[in-house]
Amino acid sequence: MSEQIKKETQAAHGKRVPAYVWVTLGVTLLTLLLHAIGMSGDLVNVALIYLFPVLVSAVYWGMGPAVYAASFSVIMFDFFFVPPYLSFTVEDLRYLISFVVYLAVAILTASLAGRLRQQLEMVKAREATTNSLYALSRQMTAITDLNTLLVNIATQVSLTLGKPAAVYLPDGQGDLLVTSSSASEGEKDGWGDGESEIAIGKWVYHHGQVAGKGSSALRESLGLYVPLRTEEQIHGVLAVSMDAGEVHEQQEELRLLEACGGLAAGAIARVKLAEEARLAQITAESERIRTALLDSVSHELRTPLTAIIGSATGLLENDTLFTPEDRRELTGNIRDGALRMNRLVTNLLGMVRLESGMLQLNRKWCDVEDIISVVLTQVREFSPHRNIQVELPDDPVFIYGDEVLLEQVLVNIVSNAIKYSPDESQIVITVTSDKSPSQLTIVVADQGIGIPEAERIRIFDKFYRSESTQHVTGTGLGLAICKGIVEVHGGTIVAEPNPGGGTRMRIDIPMEAHGSRFPYSEQGEVEE
Repeated sequence: MSEQIKKETQAAHGKRVPAYVWVTLGVTLLTLLLHAIGMSGDLVNVALIYLFPVLVSAVYWGMGPAVYAASFSVIMFDFFFVPPYLSFTVEDLRYLISFVVYLAVAILTASLAGRLRQQLEMVKAREATTNSLYALSRQMTAITDLNTLLVNIATQVSLTLGKPAAVYLPDGQGDLLVTSSSASEGEKDGWGDGESEIAIGKWVYHHGQVAGKGSSALRESLGLYVPLRTEEQIHGVLAVSMDAGEVHEQQEELRLLEACGGLAAGAIARVKLAEEARLAQITAESERIRTALLDSVSHELRTPLTAIIGSATGLLENDTLFTPEDRRELTGNIRDGALRMNRLVTNLLGMVRLESGMLQLNRKWCDVEDIISVVLTQVREFSPHRNIQVELPDDPVFIYGDEVLLEQVLVNIVSNAIKYSPDESQIVITVTSDKSPSQLTIVVADQGIGIPEAERIRIFDKFYRSESTQHVTGTGLGLAICKGIVEVHGGTIVAEPNPGGGTRMRIDIPMEAHGSRFPYSEQGEVEE
């Protein structure tokens, strides 16, 4: 903006030569007009009328044309209106005093008008500067990435001042480097990466002082360097390439650059604090997850390991004392403990695959009835006192997905239904399909303790367990894994209250992936 104002000022200086021509022409025409309307005898009004060209010249062209207009008006007034006419001689010497007073009044009036014009230009310049700083502040506020912020700072400062700009920030070893630069129009390379520029930038960074052209330090430099300072520290240096100009112009640019530097320093500090807060949050979350993982895994592993070791030790040391029924019971304890450990390890590995992005779907067409049969086989061993009922559509239902992962989802959900429901209760697995959007819905309803409304979303978070389920062993990973697998398939999973008491876990999942083709005909035969 300041560069634009400078260009306008230079253009105004360039127009001063024709301004004198316009002043000459205007005063001449005014003289002819006054003669034409017969005002030769009214010298007071004629003198006042001659002030108009002076005022117009001061307002539009500045002090020089105004003084010229005042002087030329006195000459024309004397030559055409003061006796003897058409002569520069004066009969009455009192007119000389009138000429001096008129000239003084005209020059004073022109000076005041010119001063008002300069003040108007200053107000416009300050308004343009304020608008530029406001736009720069608004853009910086919306940016949260440090690299993007630095590029935006260099670009906006360059556009505001019309000169190449660069931002210097220290690296990990404390060395000052150019992190972002902006070239002015017509330049290919960014300014500021030369040895001399970097050396001055380091001096400004370590001393915290403004340096370069227009400042009190290192005035011979071709650039102007401002430290990006906040109350706590100096974050870097903002530099602009300067050209030869008047002192007041350099001072104005220095003030503008200092204002831009203050905004940039605040924005950099804000982004760094946000990044530090994010890292602190990630660290705290990682520590919480690590603690929860250790607590859950240690408890979940210790219980089955204790049962396995105790049963195995009894069989080895007291084999002759046990009856066949006792041996079957101890062997069953070992098997149950191993299955429990296997489920825990499977859930841990599944969560690791989900978190790392390594989970790859092995999609194929799967029969939903076969998936449920496998699930029931896996949970049958620890659900002898539950009545599990399955409701399937009349026609076979196929889904294009990863069969193993879908089985894991249902095993986790049905296992939870068994764990949190009383003996002899009923668990209903309902499968429905909507042919229009090709969506499969699986609902597992139990008659257990239920889930409070405030926790129906949180139960899908890692390691989260409801207060009402603390008496039952678990890691809090099962539903988190289910949610991840279902979402990878493009579906959703939600917890709902069961009208008969308990919980309903509802899974909505597309039956076909985008671009897949069902390989069976309507008669159930495989298409060639």
